[in-house]
Amino acid sequence: MKVLVTGTDGYIGSILGPYLISNGHNVTGLDTGFYRSGWLYNERGNIYPSYINKDLRDIQVEDLKGFDAVVHMAELSNDPLGQVNPEITFKINHKGSVRIANLCKQAGIERFVYTSSCSVYGVGNDNFKTEESELNPQTAYAECKTLVERDVSKLADDDFSPTYLRNATAYGASPRMRFDIVLNNLSGLAWTTGVIKMISDGQPWRPLVHVQDICKAINCALNAPREIVHNQVFNVGDTKENYRVKEIAEIVGQVFTGCEVTFGDSGGDNRSYRVSFDKINETLPGFSCEYDARKGAEELYEVFSRIEMEPEIFNHRSYTRLKQLKFLLNTKQVDDELFWVASKQLA
Repeated sequence: MKVLVTGTDGYIGSILGPYLISNGHNVTGLDTGFYRSGWLYNERGNIYPSYINKDLRDIQVEDLKGFDAVVHMAELSNDPLGQVNPEITFKINHKGSVRIANLCKQAGIERFVYTSSCSVYGVGNDNFKTEESELNPQTAYAECKTLVERDVSKLADDDFSPTYLRNATAYGASPRMRFDIVLNNLSGLAWTTGVIKMISDGQPWRPLVHVQDICKAINCALNAPREIVHNQVFNVGDTKENYRVKEIAEIVGQVFTGCEVTFGDSGGDNRSYRVSFDKINETLPGFSCEYDARKGAEELYEVFSRIEMEPEIFNHRSYTRLKQLKFLLNTKQVDDELFWVASKQLA
């Protein structure tokens, strides 16, 4: 299958391309390059044989001709970023994503896999959220996910088949590393400081999924019979991988020997939700998670040891989405709409 992956310079995208290639797909990448300055480590693997270096908003239908499927990940990530500038988040994540879906349909692309998020469930009780549960997004990022799912679903027909993968909170090693997501962040703190000092009591629930298992789910969705995935939503993860944040910190503290773990009072982030992943494990052919939180923490410990990671690397802007975009804005490399300034001048 000839597949276009958007967001290939991202945390998941840099893993996904080689994964799909190793599974027999012909893959082209697309990215505007906000995060190319960050490269944590090298490893063997296939690279993207071809690449489209464009902003998502500049893509035209001609760019999409000839592909059998598009995996769409190229959005502004991270909830704090959406709160800093919700207007641009909606322009890129909602309007931009729906526009790409429309262009894919015009180009005759049958499969469209959209990476959504379990953050659409927002605040809940101890009951497990399923794909049919009421959505309660708490941030601009999560609200955009719900809007894209709603609007793209209206495009589904006999010739255009979208699938929506609501990923649990990602973790795990990637060359384009992110240290602004919970398990990765706690592991980085444990390695560089030897202390995890939480300001909250760690009681909120978070479902976790390894980046490799996200890639596996995407590959399974591309390969699945159309009738199984057509206009379907799948929570991506494993029901056993719902943790309280406190439990995640304790697992990391056990793996990173000698790390001190402390907790504060309740408060702060009110998002808490447990998610059922029964549907994807029971109905999507070939899918099951290969990682759990402990295995992911052990993987990060091995990577940090191998590269002898210094605190300066862990704290560098390249590995935190909000820091990197603020840097590009403050240095006027991108404008207020997050278009590259140089590329606009050359246009």
